Amino acid sequence: MRTGDGRMTKTLTMDKPDDRRRLDHMAQAVIGKPLDRPDGPLKVSGTAPYAAEYEIENCAHGVLLRAATMGTVKSLNRAKIEALPGVLGVFSSDEFLRNPAQGMAGEAPVQGVGEVAYVGEVIGLVVAETFEQARHASYAFAPEIEPAGHIVDPEAVEPEPQDSEAVDQGDLAGAMRDASHSVDVVYRTEGHAAAAMEPHASIAVWDGPKLTLYGAYQMLKFNRKELADSLGLDEADVRIVSRYVGGGFGSKLGISQEGIAAAVAARGLGRPVSVVMTRQQVFESIMRRTETKQHMRLAADAEGRLTGLGHESLISNLPDEEFAEPVPQSTHFLYGGENRKISLNVARIHRPAAGSVRAPGEAVGMPVLENAMDELAHAVGIDPVELRKKNLPECHPETGIPFGTRKYAECMDEGAKRFGWADRNRVPGGLREGEWLIGHGMAGASRVNMTETAKARVTLSANGTATVETDMTDIGTGSYTVLGQVAAEMLGLDPAKVEVKLGDTDLPPGSGSGGSIGASSCGSAVFLACEDVRTQICEALGCEEADLTLKDGEAVTGNRRMSLADALGADELTGEGEFNPGETSEDYAQAGYGAYFCEVAVNSVTGETRVRRMLGVYAAGRILNEKTARSQCLGGMTWGIGTALTEELVHDERNGKIVNRDLAEYHVPVNLDVPQLNVVFLEEREDAACPIQSKGIGELGFCGAAGAITNAIYNATGVRVRDYPVTLDKLLAGLPD
Repeated sequence: MRTGDGRMTKTLTMDKPDDRRRLDHMAQAVIGKPLDRPDGPLKVSGTAPYAAEYEIENCAHGVLLRAATMGTVKSLNRAKIEALPGVLGVFSSDEFLRNPAQGMAGEAPVQGVGEVAYVGEVIGLVVAETFEQARHASYAFAPEIEPAGHIVDPEAVEPEPQDSEAVDQGDLAGAMRDASHSVDVVYRTEGHAAAAMEPHASIAVWDGPKLTLYGAYQMLKFNRKELADSLGLDEADVRIVSRYVGGGFGSKLGISQEGIAAAVAARGLGRPVSVVMTRQQVFESIMRRTETKQHMRLAADAEGRLTGLGHESLISNLPDEEFAEPVPQSTHFLYGGENRKISLNVARIHRPAAGSVRAPGEAVGMPVLENAMDELAHAVGIDPVELRKKNLPECHPETGIPFGTRKYAECMDEGAKRFGWADRNRVPGGLREGEWLIGHGMAGASRVNMTETAKARVTLSANGTATVETDMTDIGTGSYTVLGQVAAEMLGLDPAKVEVKLGDTDLPPGSGSGGSIGASSCGSAVFLACEDVRTQICEALGCEEADLTLKDGEAVTGNRRMSLADALGADELTGEGEFNPGETSEDYAQAGYGAYFCEVAVNSVTGETRVRRMLGVYAAGRILNEKTARSQCLGGMTWGIGTALTEELVHDERNGKIVNRDLAEYHVPVNLDVPQLNVVFLEEREDAACPIQSKGIGELGFCGAAGAITNAIYNATGVRVRDYPVTLDKLLAGLPD
């Protein structure tokens, strides 16, 4: 495909598996290596600019104003605030957002703040010369709101079914009735916060009709459209800059309240405006993960083969929100059982909006599925690993389509061997060290593999350096590192000679960071752009692609060896690549897989649980950088500890307000909570996923991890807690002491 300026774009749509595996045949040997991050020194030295740190002249400062009750806003009572020192204005409009957009979903955000839908909703912005003046003025905010009663309990309303997740296949009730062994239990998980280190922040700068927003966002090509739609602008008049993001975990997928508010205020004042959310504002008005109620039913024959599987879930969200946490996402394909009933129901209530948070779906669905499988293993009297392997379907049990690469059994076998699973205590409550009850548990990991359309541009200069350009973001996952490695491998360069430019909508639109799509999607676009460059080199040298080797800044073809400078002369070569998901995303059931093995100690007197060691074994296609991938999995297992033991949003039962709205009261695991974690990757190539044969790794490291911990707690104590997190008060009554 030829671009507007005459350049060719190398385009690939994945309509069939790509088995060329070209990265395996390149000569530079840097792909997969555990290289350090080039952005690391910038971050530790404080010179990497985050959203609130861009130096913008004449910048005013805004503080968001929130509602303390639900109802109809009658007045913001601006006069008292505007009379305070330094205040430049109080802003509110129908352009303001009720809550952030969903980012990947593509729908327009819900706008308008005249009706307060939840406690903590942003309904205004005060702007002053300094942040301190704006914050002081915000304390005087006393809006007039006509109260309205709203339901905040998800089990007090009639839920709406989500047809996209509904499966009713065979006769599950009959399978349960006739089963030799069965499990029929209800599990609950509490809501979670993304809890990213960097709060949401934006600086809005207008230049006539054109808006530049410096922000903390994950999905720039979607965010640009959301911002333009919200403000009634043409996309061409909107630029977003988001070069470094201090964590997102789903909370920064969509354009959020502070970005729109900053833009509205900057337009009204005719000068730049910066808005940074406080931690409490982030917790109250940015996406939460929904709480869940999950009814699990498993029916098995005498040998433990599943004959029936039921997974019916209740979640919640605000009215008019399209997002529904896909709780049974892995349940659809992970295990067999011809009689199946899977459903997802949404209760429309008035708590803060629910959205994507840290591996939506599998994060809370997988642990419960794996708990139910553990319960079935005990009922049958079979090893939990053996039970899972016995129930792996040959094809997708609902659609019949084939699997892509699936090394789930291999992950379990390798993990069992490395962990010493065969030597574990098999009797719940049977192993003790003084006051401590010792237990071992395992669980599977799976995460659907997704990709997204992505474009990239690669320029190879005559001096032997290259530049990679795409608006892809790096939210701490290593995008700068991995994309540079792909280009270095394809062009035969030292990675230090590849500059990667990200996080600016003036660059080619990448996939964005979310849903573990980034490395495969944008990496493939960079790969294709480099293929374009290699083709141009072949044309310049008069050789065939199969005869060209690029290594250490040199080109070798036939009996000729020359530097890239000699090969290119005074020219520079630019290649553009576009990757598109195609039919293979529908023709193959693609997922990453893994297995966790865990040892815990539970104090028989206090109920305190300590995770003593944990192993994760994963198969996620080609690993592009062993160090960044390992870091992702270490973080995922740490999230698993939080889900299992500490993390829960607490809502006021009267009005749905989040009570524990900061990191002092919302407990994420810290260093002392995290034991030795070990990560192992299995060699794998996924030809159906993308031309670089990788699959998403970021969220896979989390999915199911909490289940291994809670299964180990049962093995230690004989107490089965079905309400997450497993705090000591839920264990105490059943402990032997």
